[in-house]
Amino acid sequence: MQKYECTLCGYIYDPAIGDEDGGVAPGTSFESIPEDWVCPLCGAGKEDFEPYND
Repeated sequence: MQKYECTLCGYIYDPAIGDEDGGVAPGTSFESIPEDWVCPLCGAGKEDFEPYND
């Protein structure tokens, strides 16, 4: 699954890890995260993320 990077702080959302503190289980694609989810580091919304190519 595609990783996504916060364009404001550089946080990488990795679907294999998820964001358990934010209520997102491992294995959840970025597209499936609720729209009100925010970056766990800086609070940016999903609209501030872009596909990450490592």
